[in-house]
Amino acid sequence: MGNAEKKKLTRRLANAYLSSIISIALVLLLIGVACLVLVNARSASDYFKESMQISVLMREEVTESQATAYQTGLAGMPFVRSTHLVTREEGLRELQDMLGEDFLSVFETSPVPLSIDITLNAEYVSSDSLALILPQLNDPEIVDEVNCQQNLIDALNTNLKKISLVLGVLVLLLLFISFVLINNTVRLSVSARRFTVHTMQLVGATRRFIRRPFMRAALLQGLAASFLALLGLAGLLALLHKSFPRLFDVFTTQGLVAAGAVVVASGVAICLVSSYFVVNRMISLNKDDLYY
Repeated sequence: MGNAEKKKLTRRLANAYLSSIISIALVLLLIGVACLVLVNARSASDYFKESMQISVLMREEVTESQATAYQTGLAGMPFVRSTHLVTREEGLRELQDMLGEDFLSVFETSPVPLSIDITLNAEYVSSDSLALILPQLNDPEIVDEVNCQQNLIDALNTNLKKISLVLGVLVLLLLFISFVLINNTVRLSVSARRFTVHTMQLVGATRRFIRRPFMRAALLQGLAASFLALLGLAGLLALLHKSFPRLFDVFTTQGLVAAGAVVVASGVAICLVSSYFVVNRMISLNKDDLYY
């Protein structure tokens, strides 16, 4: 084989190797996005649950100091995440924004009572927990009414369970499709060197010796593809942060790290496993099978 043919073959193998890395990186990017959504599903659920508010309306004669004392007592309860005292002035401004000042002119005194908005810790936002919590909030001496959007909370919990189930099935499906695609990509890459495998067999090389360079190349291929996928994932996150900054109230650092780790582990593991089986198959072929 002349130098020109060797260079041409080397260039062809390099192009095939590069194409393989890019193809695997795109698949790993898909895995990364799916895992990012899955690992942050719990934090997203907690975010929505902790955004739900319970409004405690005080009796008309209750003073602001009494309401503050009641609020202080709430802070010590394990299920309370945060509280906010809505003064009569704040409530009046909110009502004016909604109904207009002309509507309020018919009242001699402010129709807005003192109230306290309460958010609960996510693990307590369920029908069973609320059935125990709401009676504890209803102090008959100062509390007139406790408003809780029970139907909305029930609908939220039901929908979050359905979404998590669908998301889990989708991620498993994507992982299966990704494995098939990466396996085919690696198989094509290794098959292009099947004659090299046969030549090594002819000189008496063992299976382990033949597999070694292919496994080393698969490791580097998986790491390179994972690196490209992580770059793509980082770029996607930067774009999301620019367009939807509130979305990062849901994403956690642990979730981002976990998604990145899954991308690297998937890329390396699938490339190694695929190369192992494909090389073993190449070793088992006879001379006539190499041409098909």
